[in-house]
Amino acid sequence: MGTASLRVIADHIRSSAFLIADGITPGNEDRAYVLRRIIRRALRHGYKLNIREPFFHKLVKVLVDEMGEAYPLLVQHEQAVTTALAEEEARFSETLNQGMELLKGELGQVSGDTLPGNVAFKLYDTYGFPVDLTADVARELGLQVDQKGFDDAMEAQRARGRASTSFSTSLGQKISVKQSVEFLGYEELNSSASVLAVFDINGDAKKALAPGEEGVIVLDRTPFYAESGGQVGDYGQLVIDNSLFVVKDTQISGNQRLHIGSMSSGSSSSISAGSAISASVDADIRRKTQANHSATHLMHAALRRVLGDHVQQKGSLVNDEKLRFDFSHSGPVTAEQLHEIESLVNEQILLNSLVTTELLSFDDAVERGAMALFGEKYGDEVRVLSMGGSYSVELCGGTHVNRTGDIGLLKIQLESGIASGVRRIEAVSAQGALNAVTESDNLIASIGNTLKVAASEINSRIAQLLLENKALSREVEQLGQQIAASKSSDLGSEVEKINDVDFIAAHVEGDNKAMMQTLDTLRSQLSVDSVIVLAQVADGKVGMVVSVSKSITGKIKAPELLSAVAEQVGAKGGGRPDLARAGGGTNPDGVTQALADAQAWVRERLAN
Repeated sequence: MGTASLRVIADHIRSSAFLIADGITPGNEDRAYVLRRIIRRALRHGYKLNIREPFFHKLVKVLVDEMGEAYPLLVQHEQAVTTALAEEEARFSETLNQGMELLKGELGQVSGDTLPGNVAFKLYDTYGFPVDLTADVARELGLQVDQKGFDDAMEAQRARGRASTSFSTSLGQKISVKQSVEFLGYEELNSSASVLAVFDINGDAKKALAPGEEGVIVLDRTPFYAESGGQVGDYGQLVIDNSLFVVKDTQISGNQRLHIGSMSSGSSSSISAGSAISASVDADIRRKTQANHSATHLMHAALRRVLGDHVQQKGSLVNDEKLRFDFSHSGPVTAEQLHEIESLVNEQILLNSLVTTELLSFDDAVERGAMALFGEKYGDEVRVLSMGGSYSVELCGGTHVNRTGDIGLLKIQLESGIASGVRRIEAVSAQGALNAVTESDNLIASIGNTLKVAASEINSRIAQLLLENKALSREVEQLGQQIAASKSSDLGSEVEKINDVDFIAAHVEGDNKAMMQTLDTLRSQLSVDSVIVLAQVADGKVGMVVSVSKSITGKIKAPELLSAVAEQVGAKGGGRPDLARAGGGTNPDGVTQALADAQAWVRERLAN
């Protein structure tokens, strides 16, 4: 059995490493999920070999030593592969350990030869234990999993999810028009066209739309770009005589474009099948959207130059306000790297090079170095977009600027992680970038005015203020200690002797830190054998501390005393036999009674 597990691990490290080197990262969909299952199956066999520490990612170096000469791509991406596997291994290790114990317990209770589907689903849904691993373990014990029961439970959950949403059938799936559209939007923003069909907003055919009614209009030719490849659909208007249809979105349906919007004015029969209309795209929104779209291509190229060739696009959103770009990469992008990426993009913008497009066969485009996206479907002929000569060459059907200078400027605003091995950058370009710069300048000017210094002196002034604040904080802390010591001296007169043990229970002012300072002072003042119970209230929350001399912890344990009284104020905590703390109490009114009960509890324990 051990030999079989070793063979599985050896086979799976090869397949995992090559998939990651090819740009696939573990995930929950399509090939990414296949990769995740391969990794997790290997980890499960490591568990069978009693390996409880991370091991799988360490095999990458061994694989590179054995196969790197024949597969240079593996050598090139060794670090990226190792990091991706280490992150996935760390993520799944706790699930594996917990899931295996739970699974063994469930399998031990099976009557017959089948693990119920609802049990397998509970392991998956509650603990994240994959059903294929459940089936593997069950099979080794001569059992099987009720796959149909599992599928039924999964479908029931999906049905509950669908029931909780209000999404209707996609218009693109419901509307079907046989005639293909002639797309004019690469060269034109205005054109004449004929109406092929009219639909209401639910996708049902209509003769015409009434004034104010929402609906869909399909044309024989259009300058409107339909949402695709991350770029949103165009806005604009369709006009005939005195009738105006405002286009709020454009979507794809087969070989057609769906112009989605509402009748703003006109008669109920003015726009109908066969009508000759004038179609106009909102030029300002298109121009801003194009600038952001072109900026994503330059940023993709810059990311690969700064972070490495493992970077691949995982998704994007481009509209007139901003651009969002998702890409494969393990770990955050540093501030220095973001600055370099932004600088590279703006360098290309300043060069103002021509943006060119060509129609090539898919094989010729890839041979020329064009980037193709995993998961995208390409026809025999593809559109190749080049920017900055060979700086950025990608397959893209979207609309773009004529020259890189038309982008104006790029400003990165946010970098974050959105999934395992996937990062996201949000940025603005053109007027949006200028607005961001203006906003930043205004903020700096406002800070300078508040600090009464020039912009160039803000950093040094803030550093000076931080030092002054630190000094003042130390001074306040020292004063707090002096006040605590003074109040502790006053509390010392309230000490009560219980069977030769000094006991004090008191409500002290200030926060937790002040309470602990008071405790330290009291412990130095009292006899060798002492029990101290203190409570404080800050911002409506109660904190408590119990101190017991080590010499008497055989009779009184601090956590036991704390537990006996803290619940009266709603506080929770614990600690060592000689010191225990609780916090988060929600009943300040119970402090007086809690302290009184502490005295009674101690008196009872010391009486025995």
